Amino acid sequence: MQSHEVMREVLKKTSAKQIAADMNLSLSLIYKWAEPPEDDSGSGANSPLDRVGQLIRITGDARVAQWVCERADGFFIRNPHNLPPVTSVIPATNGIIQEFADMLATIATASADNAITKEEAKVIRRRWEELKSVTEGFVKAAESGTYGAPKPPDETK
Repeated sequence: MQSHEVMREVLKKTSAKQIAADMNLSLSLIYKWAEPPEDDSGSGANSPLDRVGQLIRITGDARVAQWVCERADGFFIRNPHNLPPVTSVIPATNGIIQEFADMLATIATASADNAITKEEAKVIRRRWEELKSVTEGFVKAAESGTYGAPKPPDETK
């Protein structure tokens, strides 16, 4: 979905007048954010969404996306760059179970003394992000048909 399409949907539920007033911007600018950009024959203006996208592209730093996600009371999960090779679903499932077990072991180790330090919390966060990413890779592979039904045996032999 393009940024102007997102803004168009947002404006169906949130008053453009209220956004303009709260951001101290003109009402016409808010409406322009919901129009296609000028190079697509529209009269739209670069919206804050476009700017965030540019900032992420320029810096290559996912912390910008993470910050935005946190403002929406969520979190950012990076999509896997390489889907797992075509394989059986059982080993892939076992891999996720192992990742989850590793996550639980990290938590158990950190909490063994009945306290979790800032450094231990950082380690837990890193393992959690890894688990989410691995699981996302599994889901993407499943959605792409990687774990489809086994091919029937060749009966011409």
